[in-house]
Amino acid sequence: MVSLNEEVIRKVIAEVLAEMAPSSPTAKKAESLSVPKAASSMRLVEKGKAEKSSDPKDVVIGISPGFGVGFNETIVGTPHSEVLRQLMAGIEEEGLKPRIVRVLHTCDVAFIGKKAAELAGSGIGIGVLSRGTAVIHQKDLPPLGNLELFPQSPLLDPETFRAIGRNAAKYAKGESPVPVPTKNDPMARPRYQGLAALLHNKEMRFVDPKKGPVEIEVAVDR
Repeated sequence: MVSLNEEVIRKVIAEVLAEMAPSSPTAKKAESLSVPKAASSMRLVEKGKAEKSSDPKDVVIGISPGFGVGFNETIVGTPHSEVLRQLMAGIEEEGLKPRIVRVLHTCDVAFIGKKAAELAGSGIGIGVLSRGTAVIHQKDLPPLGNLELFPQSPLLDPETFRAIGRNAAKYAKGESPVPVPTKNDPMARPRYQGLAALLHNKEMRFVDPKKGPVEIEVAVDR
């Protein structure tokens, strides 16, 4: 059973209050609460327009517009730096090379994953949202089709993200891996539905339909 992350809820509600009344005492307190714990642990550096690779060992991780920018942790508090570290480690364990791309025109995980796959030399991409929802996609599949989907972000932990990276690399090598096992909690959706909606609305502010994907270099501060 996954417990509700009260810290994340407090941050999101505080930020909403701050935007509604930026000059109020509550807003000033909210501003101090909204500083993410993991903000200093990861730097995402834009390196220009993301280009399609011809390297068959290239697996692209597509991150959402607000990933590591407006947000620094998932819906259950896993730092985005840890999410990326595990995804990249899983890909590297299979002998392939991870590449990070930020997709700016949408915050729909299916379309992010599809775009990542189209840019990957292997034709395989991973899409991941700020709240943790993820997908493994293939360039020849329709946007709403996929190889594996992980819609219940509250149930995704670092171990699962590492397994997602491994499976993505296995697909890229032409293998047919056993789907990543995930936990099942029927109460996760009703318990987190309100918070997920708040996080989605916040992420939408970073979407720019006119911008193409950008190459990202990840630097993790120790």
